[in-house]
Amino acid sequence: MRIHVIDLDFLQLQEAIGVFVVETRDGLALVETGPYATFPHLRAELVKHGFSIEDFRHVFLTHIHFDHAGAAWAFARAGARVYVHPVGLPHLASPEKLYNSARMIYGESMDRLWGAMEPIPEQQLYAPQHGESILVGDLNFTAWYTPGHATHHIAWQTAAPGAEPVVFTGDVAGVKPVGAGIVAPPCPPPDIHIGDWQESIRLLRALPVDTLYLTHFGAVTNKEAHLAELEQNLLEWAAWMEPHFRQQTPVEVITPLFQNFVREKLELAGISEADQARYEAANPAFMSVAGLLRYWKKRQ
Repeated sequence: MRIHVIDLDFLQLQEAIGVFVVETRDGLALVETGPYATFPHLRAELVKHGFSIEDFRHVFLTHIHFDHAGAAWAFARAGARVYVHPVGLPHLASPEKLYNSARMIYGESMDRLWGAMEPIPEQQLYAPQHGESILVGDLNFTAWYTPGHATHHIAWQTAAPGAEPVVFTGDVAGVKPVGAGIVAPPCPPPDIHIGDWQESIRLLRALPVDTLYLTHFGAVTNKEAHLAELEQNLLEWAAWMEPHFRQQTPVEVITPLFQNFVREKLELAGISEADQARYEAANPAFMSVAGLLRYWKKRQ
């Protein structure tokens, strides 16, 4: 089983967002697409590997956030079938609400960050059940529902006969764009749920898989230690936010405090300022503030 990790050079930063090309006996499969803003870069990188957009017949999405699924429509337009969680499917068929909500958050930065998002014909979309396997050539892609970061999240387990399986984890296994860095839990609104996320971590632990592929970024082989650190940081971040929510601290006050909190953790881990930018690009602090505040509000 050959897996190619393609760096999208998001915001001219390496190892912020990646996608995964999987070679099968029935052509190429793609896990994640990145945002449409990076589509020209992705197309050029694929050409360097001898691939073209039209070579992809199957696109597997972990969830519908723009950094993971924003360019899915371009692959569908070239003929690919797109696999997505049933909660996410309607938003890819009719992305107007999703796109307009994001524009309210990102404003004038929307085009620079994410680019366009066009509808995908429903006949090219497929929503697997939890635990369902999809055979592509000689490979099985098994869908594991893994909520916590998003209700519409799937971790895709992939295996070829006689080969060690791997799991493409999207965001449920955290963000670690620097090999020696910390495992950060991305917590954007509106779906963060700590208990569900812990259950998803337990599911990943139980899978007979040693290697995780993170969209942010790349292969992780120390699964147990990685997931333990993720869970610890997830609980720590949520606990940090709770008193600020209880005290109704204004968001404009919380955000720089939270940024300093995260920055201190990165500096303690020896992460340089340049590498801290990769964390911020993959996991913006202001989004985690909004997501964790919403989580505590739902808990009232």
